[in-house]
Amino acid sequence: MNTYKRIIPCIYLWKGSAVKGFQDLTPVSDSPVELAKFYGESNADELIVFDLSKTDEEHEEAISVIREMAVQAQIPVIGAGNIKRMEDVKKLLYAGCKKAALNYSKEDNVNLTKEVSLKFGREKIVACIAKAHEIELNAALLSEFAQEIILLDEKTIKQAVEVSKLPLLVTLPEVSLDKLIELLSCESIAGITGPAVNANAKEINDIKDLCAGNGVKVRTFEPDIKWDELKKNSDGHVPVVVQDYRTNEVLMVAYMNEEAYMMTLKTGRMTYFSRSRNELWLKGATSGHFQYVKELIADCDKDTILAKVDQIGAACHTGSYSCFFNGIMKKDYDETNLLKVFESVFQVIKDRKVHPKEGAYTNYLFDKGLDKILKKLGEEATEIVIAAKNPDANEIKYEVSDFLYHLMVLMVEKGVTWEEITQELAKR
Repeated sequence: MNTYKRIIPCIYLWKGSAVKGFQDLTPVSDSPVELAKFYGESNADELIVFDLSKTDEEHEEAISVIREMAVQAQIPVIGAGNIKRMEDVKKLLYAGCKKAALNYSKEDNVNLTKEVSLKFGREKIVACIAKAHEIELNAALLSEFAQEIILLDEKTIKQAVEVSKLPLLVTLPEVSLDKLIELLSCESIAGITGPAVNANAKEINDIKDLCAGNGVKVRTFEPDIKWDELKKNSDGHVPVVVQDYRTNEVLMVAYMNEEAYMMTLKTGRMTYFSRSRNELWLKGATSGHFQYVKELIADCDKDTILAKVDQIGAACHTGSYSCFFNGIMKKDYDETNLLKVFESVFQVIKDRKVHPKEGAYTNYLFDKGLDKILKKLGEEATEIVIAAKNPDANEIKYEVSDFLYHLMVLMVEKGVTWEEITQELAKR
């Protein structure tokens, strides 16, 4: 079970809109992606998305929306609804969901549990259960092949707590704060979800403060280093070096006072103190170019903070991704950052497709089409196998480089980016 209790909003997705619930299809938002983003910005711990589609065609459209929601939410997403076969679980996980929820009101979903758990891992599988007696009925299966349970009927919470061996995420229509504290104080309950959370999404930070004040452990990003332990400059500020968490590229330098430090920890979005305006500065409040915190690290003297962030849009007010672009001097050197090398070559190949260069081999491949690209990719893969049998390891280096080049040609042809590949690998 997680060491902290989770506050989890949910989105009921129906024909491209977010609706009120399973039975009430009244739209609450025409942009479920923006709603998912809002929940993430509100410091929710996770997000449950219920796909209410009926047909395979509607399901495919919903998967596309869920993929974008998973990117924009910046929090783990649990995908649920319209699962009929293993392929549906795979699509949800590949769309960016951290977990997939099986509907235990459907016998085919119950029967899928073992198969998908063995395929994708027990930690990826959640059981969505309406009544507590379904937990007892499937106790052995759940204990071995699922990680936790989403309980849909709040009327059976007490019975579910008594019989469940798995952590429970309980769905609440509405609840008093006293009742919320009581529920989250229960060891078996890992979190709350449902309309009660949705309706109070703007107050999630306040709810967490209330929980923490009542001894309920919630995720509030309590720092290992207190503000008083940091060494300040003559103005009482601490400089912050901001870095892209994927590429390690330095994006900007800013300053924090204590209020900015605490606000950053509380909200998960980088907040600074503007010395020129003499006020608190939430990065992205005006431009939408927020910086979502991935990690904060103090240096050896504790007088500078390194912030690793997920940068939305450009970090610099000029529109440049990084503030550091005014060259002073440069010696020739080979770039060794793996992602930067791949991205650089990828961009050259992408440019060749948009701006063909006469006689270029890359354009020859694009002109010949997908079948030719695939043929060359297959040949290069075979060359790697042959090279691996050769005592000279250098041959592998050359053949792998050829293979990666042709792979990038395929990626450009099919519209797949290195960022998407690295995100998918990270999820594995």
